[in-house]
Amino acid sequence: MSTNGGTPGSGTGGPAARVLRELHRDRAAGDPLVLPGPWDAVSARAFEAAGFPALATPSAGIAAALGYEDGATPAAEMFAAVTRIVRAVSVPVTADLEGGYGLPAAELVERVRESGAVGVNLEDTGPDGRLKDPRAHAAWLAEVRAAAGPGLFVNARVDVYLRGASVPLEAAIARARLYAEAGADCVYPITAPPADLPALRAALGDLPLNTLAAPEGGPSFAELGRLGATRITFGGGLLLRARDDLAALAAKLRENTTG
Repeated sequence: MSTNGGTPGSGTGGPAARVLRELHRDRAAGDPLVLPGPWDAVSARAFEAAGFPALATPSAGIAAALGYEDGATPAAEMFAAVTRIVRAVSVPVTADLEGGYGLPAAELVERVRESGAVGVNLEDTGPDGRLKDPRAHAAWLAEVRAAAGPGLFVNARVDVYLRGASVPLEAAIARARLYAEAGADCVYPITAPPADLPALRAALGDLPLNTLAAPEGGPSFAELGRLGATRITFGGGLLLRARDDLAALAAKLRENTTG
């Protein structure tokens, strides 16, 4: 039974929130925090059983599991999916809630609390697909921080690499610093190339740095950690890998019925 979801004190500020925060602290350079991304209760339990100390839901993975395009999941369905995942496991769960679904900060925090998640991933791409004004987004993050208090772990996603900024490294550093000043606990310059991680690490000091990794291929997790990553997540990559494995199994079953 989950120690996270649905019980008073188990959400923001509770024991699971403190565990999640501590997992980001004082990590050795070659030992980043690796957080798999479950899309339902079954995948969440599999990752917990493998020994991962916390999980990070991917909005793209949940969208695909629910039959939506990435970014098109209704807020109510996303929160319901996160709630089911939280209740399925006993480790802390942080939830990718895209850009916050247009919710006021206090309402967003309350719905996170109700889901049992103890962290959030919030991006700076607006509903129009364009980057939000960084200062306006930082002000909103500050409202989230004020509404949640210190217990909610806020991962601020920086989308400049996705959105074609002319000098993405400089833009990522500038936005990350603004978001840190607003109270973000971690920054996530999604799709930043490994070559940029040392400069991001140097510019951000002790602020935890989240890096997107592929389930297979590319630098090892240890190497990404040595380059500067504190935390590694996968977006929807793990679901896509599982989908491919399932497709191969389905094809094999079909062969057996027609052979």
